[in-house]
Amino acid sequence: VQLQACGGGLVQPGGSLRLSCAVSGRIFSINAMGWYRQAPGKQRELVADITSDGRINYSDSVKGRFTISRDNAKNTVYLQMNSLKPEDTAVYYCNADLKIKFWQNSYAYWGQGTQVTVSS
Repeated sequence: VQLQACGGGLVQPGGSLRLSCAVSGRIFSINAMGWYRQAPGKQRELVADITSDGRINYSDSVKGRFTISRDNAKNTVYLQMNSLKPEDTAVYYCNADLKIKFWQNSYAYWGQGTQVTVSS
């Protein structure tokens, strides 16, 4: 099982980026999917997550600017980031809580991280 994230890059303040993360491999089900970020010298923090039935949670720092969505048919989660600020600069990691076999417990899997830099 692999999580492949892409879409990061360098953008000016006020700009937009869209991240995507696809789960590949044979799995039984995916529960919650989400995005975390880690800035230099700081702990990894939750940005947003979304359950399999569409319930969404955002951190206060991104509410109104970021939108998380998922395509269950493609096992993919997206993060649309608008009105980006320099403080959004971080490595963004996708996360999926999934079951490989139906009789197993679910576990959290992580993508490799993608750099987002907001700077003029």
